[in-house]
Amino acid sequence: MATIVAGIDGSASAMHAAVWAAREASRRGDTVRLVHAYVVPTGAYPVFVASASKVREGVEQQAQTALDVARTEIAQAVPGVEVEAQRTEGQPGHVLTGESRGARCVVIGSRGLGGFTGMLVGSVAVSLAAHAHSHVVVVRGKHHDDPPPMDGPVVVGVDGSEHAAQSLAYAFDAAQQREAPLVAVHTWNDVIASDGPYAYPFPTDLSEVEDAGRKLLDETLASWRERYPDVEVREVLEPGRPVRALLQHAEDAQLVVVGTRGHGGFAGMLLGSTSQALVIHAPCPVVVTRPEGSGA
Repeated sequence: MATIVAGIDGSASAMHAAVWAAREASRRGDTVRLVHAYVVPTGAYPVFVASASKVREGVEQQAQTALDVARTEIAQAVPGVEVEAQRTEGQPGHVLTGESRGARCVVIGSRGLGGFTGMLVGSVAVSLAAHAHSHVVVVRGKHHDDPPPMDGPVVVGVDGSEHAAQSLAYAFDAAQQREAPLVAVHTWNDVIASDGPYAYPFPTDLSEVEDAGRKLLDETLASWRERYPDVEVREVLEPGRPVRALLQHAEDAQLVVVGTRGHGGFAGMLLGSTSQALVIHAPCPVVVTRPEGSGA
């Protein structure tokens, strides 16, 4: 039995993440581990306001209340799933990165209580997606604090990179678990630069580029089709930027799966621009897959 970790902070976004994690655990026979990481404010407190011990007690009680509420939400939405709960003092990003060791995945909301109104995604979500040792799921809805969609296809980006196998493995398995179709998206560029006065046509026959993309898509998916014969696969090959295509197809999806970094990433970048854009803007949950042996 594996463990799915869900980060809890009392926000509506975190509650959606906890329930999503519980549904995923129920499909797989896993345990849900709710983790609330908190930091106790330090400093001198006037006696008439509160003592340091009272401040700690209040923060710990707030953490426990958030965990209890999450347990109740899970019991109502997904009765029967096994749930553990842990409150831990420490920076949430660091604590959840540690919890990701040995976990099937870590599930978090798109934005917690610490986010500013104008922020589209919390810093913990971006940091964890870049540094975790396991796959990371950022649970999102079409609008802020909306519950995530529960139907539609699973969308995965196919770019031929070394990380693609991890994403495809997760995407095909998720589609089979949900009895949902899988949409495999591969894009190709038809210009050197898409904007400005120096946008030149790609210096080759575009049909050759498209044929190469089709071959890559077919060859990449062939073995996965054999392993998952019951999964309906829809291939999408179109010109344009990967992030735009994935966001477009995510509009009707229940899940988008992407690797940490594709061919466009630099060696020192732990989270590629496509992955980061999806974590910030996708209208459904985003799975950022991590290669084996990864982590901070």
